[in-house]
Formats: sequence, structure tokens, C-alpha cells
Amino acid sequence: MKILPPTLREKKRYLTVEIMKDGRINRDRFLRALQDSIKDLFGDVGLSETGLRLLHFDGTRAVVRCTPKMVWAVRAGIATITQIDGVKVSVRVIGIGGTVRSVMEKYVETGSENMSLQLLK
Repeated sequence: MKILPPTLREKKRYLTVEIMKDGRINRDRFLRALQDSIKDLFGDVGLSETGLRLLHFDGTRAVVRCTPKMVWAVRAGIATITQIDGVKVSVRVIGIGGTVRSVMEKYVETGSENMSLQLLK
């Protein structure tokens, strides 16, 4: 089976998400909550069109991959998450990028002091 050339591949966007929580949650629970919230809003077809993947999760920040046309749907799904398995959470998007490297350097690997400076700009 041949690999598609870059010109025929579907484009991707990477969203960095900050998770503020009262208890502990793990990667699988967060991904399931995100998938369920998108499925509740847009159905199975909407969820499949997002091309959703969870690439990085460290407990407080996550990197989610999706298609550029469905960024708005993923953001809406993220905004509706209020609890994960009984643990109260607040989830917000802190940045969007076109490559994993740029998102990881800007939003995940930076400290909280650098993050507050970025928010002020």
C-alpha cells in the first residue's frame, strides 16, 4: 500500500488545552469525556469528521489534533466539559498551531510565568 503524497493528505491543527481540576484524571478518561461531549453536540458523524486524536497529556495540559474545518466543533466540545467521572474540571483552549513542534514549544514546555506573559500580549 502506497503512502499518500503530502499534497493529498488532509491538513491538521493542534489545540493546546489547559485542564484545571479538583481531583485526579487520567488520559483515557479525558479523551472519553472529550469524545462524548463532541458526540452529544454533533453526533457520530460530526465526531468522525473532526479527526480527533489526543497526542499529549500530562494531567494539566493536553495537545489535541483535529482537522482545520472542525476546529470550531472541537472547541465547542472542550467548552462543554464540566466534569470527568465525578471530578469537577474546567477545560480551556490556550493555543492553536499548525505543527506539533510549535504547539509544544509555545504552550506545553513553557512555565507558568511565560504563559502569563503570552496572555498579556
